[in-house]
Amino acid sequence: MSTLRPDGRPRIPPNQVVTQKFPVMTAGTPKTADKETWSLTLDGDVEQAITLDWAGFQALPQREFSADLHCVTRWSKLGTLWRGVAVSVLADLVRPVADPVYVQARADGNYTANLRLVDMLSDKAFVATEFDGKPLSVEHGGPARLVVPDLYLWKSAKWLRGLHFSPYDYKGFWEKLGYHNYGDPWKEQRYRG
Repeated sequence: MSTLRPDGRPRIPPNQVVTQKFPVMTAGTPKTADKETWSLTLDGDVEQAITLDWAGFQALPQREFSADLHCVTRWSKLGTLWRGVAVSVLADLVRPVADPVYVQARADGNYTANLRLVDMLSDKAFVATEFDGKPLSVEHGGPARLVVPDLYLWKSAKWLRGLHFSPYDYKGFWEKLGYHNYGDPWKEQRYRG
């Protein structure tokens, strides 16, 4: 296993401990894990806002992803395997207009996470529906969750229900409580300093 990422940074950020487990850390609760009632709304500063139901989302181009995950609580899980839709595919559906610089991920339980659009379109960010070859469990955010592996895991909203494209940086759930606005694990951006 390589100790460096393709961008030259170490695979394990400073002061992280690798685990084989996949700990469950949660803020909020899902309204439902029922795929029959699940939907994903893509809106904000876009040419055409849309809401996808489960069948509509599943009809989009799916692919497998491998990602290293890094939690603000200092654990890392390497080489996780996912399946889902790249956020860039979703952005192409709604075509952001003008200069939306940010995306607010909206999830059940009034959970939100603020992200930069450039990170969401990096082709590393995706909405996952499977983990390790199986449907994503409720405890890990199923039926669909955001995964943004280059940022601390609190940015990867579980029970995802929407992506709102905006020129404004609306603070997310944890950012309002003192967490760092960006959350780069390699810079140890855990809390506002």
